Amino acid sequence: MKITNFAVKNYQFTLIIFLLFAVVGVLTLFTMPRSEDPTIHPPEYLITVIYPGTSPKDMEEQVAKPIENKIYGLENIDKMLTTIEDGVAAIQVKFKYGVDINNKYQEISTEINALKNSELPKDIYLVKTEKISSSDVKILQAALVSDNASDKLLRDQADILKTRLEKITNLKEVKYSGMPEQEIRVDVQLDKLAQLKIPLNIVAGSLQSEAADIPGGSINLDSKVFNVKTSGKLKNVEDVANTVIYNANGKIIYLKDVADVSYKSEMVNHIIRLNGHRSVLVTAAMKDNVNIAQVQKEFLPIVDEFSKGLPSNIKLVKTFDQANMVSQRLGHLGFDFGLAILLVAITLLPLGFRASLIVMISIPLSLAIGLIALNLLGFSLNQLSIVGLVVALGLLVDDSIVVVENIERWLREGHSRMDAILKGTKQIGVAVVGCTATLVIAFLPLAFLPDAPGEFMRSLPMAVITSVLASMVVALTLVPFMGSRILKTHAHGEGNFFLKQLQKFLTYSYRGIMPRALKYPKTTIGISLILSAFAFFLFTKTGFKLFPTSEKPMFLINIKMPLQADIPESDRVTKLIENELKQHKEIVYYTSNVGKGNPQIYYNIHQQDVKPDFAQIFVQLDDEASPASKVALIKQLREKFKSFPYAKIEVKDFEQGPAIEANIVVRVFGEDPDTLRKLSFKVEDILRNNPGTVYINNELNTYKSDVKIEINKEKARTLGVLTSDVDKVIRMAVAGLTVGDYIDDRGDARNVVLTLPKDKFSNLDAFKNLYVNNIQGVPVLVNQIATISFETSPTAINHFNKSRFIKVTSLTKEGIYANDVLKDIVPQLDKLKMPPGYYYKLSGEAESEGDALGGNFLSVILLSAFLFIGVLLLQFKTFKGIIIVLSIIPLGILGGVVMLLITGHPMSIVSIIGFIGLSGIQVKNSLLLVDFTNQLRAEGYSIDDAINKAGETRFLPVVLTSITAICGLIPLAWNPNPLIAPLAIVLIGGLISSTILSRIVTPVMYKLIPPSIESI
Repeated sequence: MKITNFAVKNYQFTLIIFLLFAVVGVLTLFTMPRSEDPTIHPPEYLITVIYPGTSPKDMEEQVAKPIENKIYGLENIDKMLTTIEDGVAAIQVKFKYGVDINNKYQEISTEINALKNSELPKDIYLVKTEKISSSDVKILQAALVSDNASDKLLRDQADILKTRLEKITNLKEVKYSGMPEQEIRVDVQLDKLAQLKIPLNIVAGSLQSEAADIPGGSINLDSKVFNVKTSGKLKNVEDVANTVIYNANGKIIYLKDVADVSYKSEMVNHIIRLNGHRSVLVTAAMKDNVNIAQVQKEFLPIVDEFSKGLPSNIKLVKTFDQANMVSQRLGHLGFDFGLAILLVAITLLPLGFRASLIVMISIPLSLAIGLIALNLLGFSLNQLSIVGLVVALGLLVDDSIVVVENIERWLREGHSRMDAILKGTKQIGVAVVGCTATLVIAFLPLAFLPDAPGEFMRSLPMAVITSVLASMVVALTLVPFMGSRILKTHAHGEGNFFLKQLQKFLTYSYRGIMPRALKYPKTTIGISLILSAFAFFLFTKTGFKLFPTSEKPMFLINIKMPLQADIPESDRVTKLIENELKQHKEIVYYTSNVGKGNPQIYYNIHQQDVKPDFAQIFVQLDDEASPASKVALIKQLREKFKSFPYAKIEVKDFEQGPAIEANIVVRVFGEDPDTLRKLSFKVEDILRNNPGTVYINNELNTYKSDVKIEINKEKARTLGVLTSDVDKVIRMAVAGLTVGDYIDDRGDARNVVLTLPKDKFSNLDAFKNLYVNNIQGVPVLVNQIATISFETSPTAINHFNKSRFIKVTSLTKEGIYANDVLKDIVPQLDKLKMPPGYYYKLSGEAESEGDALGGNFLSVILLSAFLFIGVLLLQFKTFKGIIIVLSIIPLGILGGVVMLLITGHPMSIVSIIGFIGLSGIQVKNSLLLVDFTNQLRAEGYSIDDAINKAGETRFLPVVLTSITAICGLIPLAWNPNPLIAPLAIVLIGGLISSTILSRIVTPVMYKLIPPSIESI
């Protein structure tokens, strides 16, 4: 081959180029972006609207529907999922992949801003639009722990650490949580307002006017420009208390005359404890495309220095540092890689020391070139790309071994070193290129997986493709060059001791089988077909779970309280759970979050927003805890909390793959709430009666009670009162109103909030003393124009693409897969009698699998199949050759499936990748046999002689490549990471079965349907 001739004859140039690749590869390893998970930027956005005190029904009509109508009209919308609860609406918007992410963000922001100025209520507390990105995951979570420090001291210390961390350029979203901010609270005395007949909206208007900070503009004096400053912001409690709110018959009424004004902490809506002790969390995320190890070097000194300067009653505990996990994972893989290299070196002994040395040098060099290409393509070093490099380790040794072994064979036959190098490489070169092409095409569909799963997984197949292509280049250039320098001619044609023994073993093993197999080819193929059918039968017994469970030594406990439980009640129950966790010595940290979720520390688990009847505990085990011990603890805790009396306790492990709400989600669509509720009970019964389900949740199981204030519009019109003014006064009294801000002693703006003392709302009589001004400014009692009652309403309302639905969710028990449960429940769901216009759809794992494996992926699979066949046609120029080569694939699948069953792993995206890689290796091995058989026939050998000689000659490198791949994969099969072990297990099992059987099946198939040599 020309490239080989060039590399050998210009050896100085070849040496320099590959030394350059080696140096750049090492530098790339230490400098390329490094993170735990791939950074993905899906065209997905989250619109969150917070409107405290608003029922789900009102949120739906006043907030959700106007936003949905606007956003759904944008181009390239894929999905829109809306969740509406008390005072909160969350709208997840997903566009089709390929759109400009920033442009779509601007479009959404423009529409939301327009709605804020038109259709949305003016007193909404918060409307925010966020891009969803995997880089939002916190890489650092530190707790400031103290049982006796004041709120202000803890808050100030957290703010100091936050300010210092914000100065690190590679960090973003540095926040602290768990401690309410200070504010000036204006608790209005209703009885005094009623006595003076001062409407509450007058008090609010006076405060807003006093708090307004309007720039005075600028003036020109003596050719200079001076800014004009006016009164400025409120400064302290005295400023607020002395605000004039009313002038009654010449008597000035100050705010302090009708209200208690004081510094207070905001309403507590998020309580944090670490191992049962009061805490504040400081968290930080990392920017895209940076090295997490380098970022850790930047923030650790700051955190350590800050910790030393803390008051004696405050302790800093760094509970979560993702950089340590990444380092630990890379360390384990580095050890596995080193062990694999050692085992590979041992298996190469039959080639001899010099030949083995060439192969051993080619392996890290191929990986280095693959790593350089991966970095240039914009990928980072993460758990998926590392898995890809692991797969590549089992594949890329093949090319070098095949080339070296063929050169060695030529040398053993007595050829000169240069002839052996050039002619031996040329003889095998076309087959090597064809084999590499088939491998690349085999992994191509994975590089084109659609949507978020595709973007998440893409670095894995790309790592394989770049490394395999690099190994081909190395095998055809560096290997011949090194061979021309260090290989020597052989005095004995049989090779060294190890080669003789291996050759003798292979000859002896197949001596009795091969003649019979070739004598009865149809019987042999019949047995092969039976084994193939058995392999596909075993597929149905493995179970299927697209993305595996995480092996990390951590999990979550979700505490779901009865409806309308408040923060103190949720906190009481959380403490009971903490008491149980204290008994388990294997638990290092448990971080309790009452009223809110833990900050996001895993890429597909987003933080639950403020919810008084919810709590979450983030549980961390020792770093060296095994996945089995974690699973056992989860099972034990689930059993312990199964009948917990005060709340529903869900112990949940982290899952790989895209975010899903639960393993099984059944959505029932329709418009009438009562009909939907009845259907939800039927769906719930189906799920509850299945033995594989756990933690069944039906949002419509119970309704909540709301206070309804019904305004008599006829009376209101008669008295000249505007309905909107009544709504504002009620809202101000119940939820409070931020009327301005003041500057605290750290220079930060804090809120001034007008509200009523909470003890005044122990009953509904407080509403009787509320006044509202009519259009003439005359105060009117609210209870003159409104009646107060209770009404029931749903706890949540859901929309999908603007259509209302209810959902019933369930997790699956340990060892049971969602697909197995769905096989049982789907027929029952199909039998449900639903009214016209009502129907169900599956979400959860079922939807995730459909998104990942449907649509474009099937098209790419089809395209890859044609490319695969096309490459083989170029190689053999006949369909018979293709059939012979592909006939071995089912036999490799047999070994892979058997190994999955033995080890207890389900079929997953990882094992699918293993089977894809396995098919490439099998085709490669079979192709080597068929290609050499064709060459021998072209030289004049008969079919039988060509089959026998090709089997004896080429089966040796096939066995060597398989053994080296298996030995390289053995350490990885023991790895606890479910993204690595199943893949290695499939490859090992498949290589064992296909290597043993290919020596029989491929020659027999060749004899049955020998390709025409004239066409080759």
